[in-house]
Amino acid sequence: MRLAIIAISLFLTVQSFASPDTLMVESSGIRSLVGVWQGNAPGSDVVVWFHGGMRSDNCLKGLVAADDFSQLFPQMTVISASACRDNHWATMNMVNIIDAALDSVAARQKRLVNTVSLVGISDGSLGVIVYSMYGKRNVKNRLLMSTYGPALGEAPQVAVHPKLKQGKWRFLQGGADRLYPSVQSLPWIESFCKTQKGDCEPKFDPKGEHDWLYWKQNHMEWIREAILK
Repeated sequence: MRLAIIAISLFLTVQSFASPDTLMVESSGIRSLVGVWQGNAPGSDVVVWFHGGMRSDNCLKGLVAADDFSQLFPQMTVISASACRDNHWATMNMVNIIDAALDSVAARQKRLVNTVSLVGISDGSLGVIVYSMYGKRNVKNRLLMSTYGPALGEAPQVAVHPKLKQGKWRFLQGGADRLYPSVQSLPWIESFCKTQKGDCEPKFDPKGEHDWLYWKQNHMEWIREAILK
């Protein structure tokens, strides 16, 4: 599959987009705008952020979605692609978009990027799981917040994929999630971790809400443990 990457050398103003740099990445005729936040530490870890609302009509989400996260971890390089409409996180097109963007980051930073960490919120968590299955890179750490795993099938069938044995899994799930009730979402996560039999742990907050802001304001210790340790 031919991948074409067009790097846009624009230093975007804050008024336009949150990301200080951007890429236009193409795979099989599908284009995605990718926000890039360069880490301030040489050889910094690379994190892929998967935003929520993966089927919306907003095809620019990647340019702003990871800004808040990147400010919490300025030492890391963070990339955030834009999924929308039929080009959602559970498609091979978007898996290939992520890998093409990582190829570009590696070339621009003149180093290998063979291992990454993944962070997903809402249905972005599905992107974490699907990329872990089919992406080219090894995955070290995963943080999945407000996940609805049944969208991908039965947990034991998903968790047996051999590439999912690699790396760390941390699920943050809330009892006050307005979209994914814990009575439906939490059993799937628990079954996934039981089948996966690795470093896989659900973290449940009975008052937990759906959005990133709740987890950031109330459980930074869980976020740090998932990403840094």
